[in-house]
Amino acid sequence: MLYDSRTTAGRALSASLGHLRDSDPLVLGLPRGGVPVAAAVAQALDAELDVIVVRKLGVPWQPELAMGALGEDDVRVLNTDVLAQTGVSPSALADVEAAERRELRRRVLLLRGDRPRISPRDRVVLIVDDGMATGATAVAACRVARAQLAARLIVAVPVSSAEAITRLEAEADEVICPLVPLQLNGVGGAYRDFHQLTDHEVTTALGT
Repeated sequence: MLYDSRTTAGRALSASLGHLRDSDPLVLGLPRGGVPVAAAVAQALDAELDVIVVRKLGVPWQPELAMGALGEDDVRVLNTDVLAQTGVSPSALADVEAAERRELRRRVLLLRGDRPRISPRDRVVLIVDDGMATGATAVAACRVARAQLAARLIVAVPVSSAEAITRLEAEADEVICPLVPLQLNGVGGAYRDFHQLTDHEVTTALGT
């Protein structure tokens, strides 16, 4: 099974999300690749659409390993077990955090501008990405949404590894994914068109 594009993947994903329509979900896309998927989902569910801008705090010598995450409104989540296991010093953590906080502000300004964030507080929140290989970014997004007091948290992606699904099941109330191949060699392998999105494409999908 191959998706033609992120938009068609979002439409296909929506077929598994009809049970959420009556809950008035807030659909949050993960920039960049998750935004056109989320836009198609929001359109199908007649739901509000926004982005959830998160920055993973990666271990300096193993950036894919998240020692925490940053989100809007000064949300800061630390993975104390990873910090203990890796022995990252407070100064090294502070350096990574400063750099990621700058990038977070840049992305928020780019993607949202003066438009206020739609609060996830007390809402059913649907976090959407174009796929999950390790699930690290989705985990960061879940923890930020939890910190922002989402009432119920669902992660939905068109394709994922089995390992990432298991990882997210410990973070979200529900994980929905129609395509879980026996071996995922990369999210892009599930798409005919998986080009690197431009900032303009992302803001267009958001309607900004």
